[in-house]
Amino acid sequence: MTHHQELRVDIRTPVGRSLPELAAFARRAEQAGLSGIGVPDHHHTGRDAYLALAAMAQATERLSLYPATSNVTTRHPLVMAALLNSLDELGPGRPMLTVAPGFLSVEKAGKPQARRDHLREVVLTLRGLMRDGHADFEGHRLELFNRPASGAGKVVVLASGPRLLELAGEVADGVMMLVGLHPDGVEAARAHVRIGAERAGRDPAELEEILIVPFGLGDPGTVRAWPQGWFREGQPWLRYPSVSNLRWLRASGIDVPDDVEPGDVDDALADRILDAYGLFGTAEECADRLLRARKELGLQRAFLFPAHSWDTTYDLPEAEVEAFGEVIGPRLAESS
Repeated sequence: MTHHQELRVDIRTPVGRSLPELAAFARRAEQAGLSGIGVPDHHHTGRDAYLALAAMAQATERLSLYPATSNVTTRHPLVMAALLNSLDELGPGRPMLTVAPGFLSVEKAGKPQARRDHLREVVLTLRGLMRDGHADFEGHRLELFNRPASGAGKVVVLASGPRLLELAGEVADGVMMLVGLHPDGVEAARAHVRIGAERAGRDPAELEEILIVPFGLGDPGTVRAWPQGWFREGQPWLRYPSVSNLRWLRASGIDVPDDVEPGDVDDALADRILDAYGLFGTAEECADRLLRARKELGLQRAFLFPAHSWDTTYDLPEAEVEAFGEVIGPRLAESS
């Protein structure tokens, strides 16, 4: 049997239940064989992502735990650094930070998304605080008295567009990217990460790569409803969270214009989009697609992003975790 490097699979888990319930859910995810959990950092829910992660750290033994994702507008880098170190004290070596310009959190706070130059400065500041215990930020010297042990405390940039991918390559410890699973689309995105890394004199191979993998269980009619539907009024699902989704589909040979409307997507096009974009279908079909991605892309870490609309944003992915535990995880283990 051919042996493959272990594929780590994490899952998005929103703050849609009380913190004790979220901790219990994390325990079930760990028992199902998942490797990690990313929690959206949505203040407007009335639940703090880092407190949820702390509760999860105490309820589990090995899960990687991180915000997915924190914005750099409503959280100061010194605050995020202190939160990361605190999480590391509860689950040593398990937490990391993922940061981005912001989407729902900044929208709900009435703030604009962060500019790229600000994101760059924050990432460099966070890495300095994690590595050295100090960094200069906006003309002020910041200090962090306690920090994770050597090797912990990674700072990862979530990116979907080419300029953010280049920024991740330039300044971050890793990149978390939503670019689909088609080899041509992924290679086009990786090229931008390499450009950023080489611009900064860095080795792109040293960056951790996490592919965000949309995940929808169901029969053909059920899963086609995603590319043929809306995330929320005025925003087709195909343009959530970013219109950059369509760039990588085009790089994969699927010509979808930026102004695509759900009614423009017939069943044949929907099927092509779903195959290029993520895991869709029965649990068995999703397992096959993930194994194919490992073979075609050398995929080492996936972040499952359960398909949802605005109305279901905060539903826990119970069915997806069950499918992973019963079918997908065992299939991955068999093929290792």
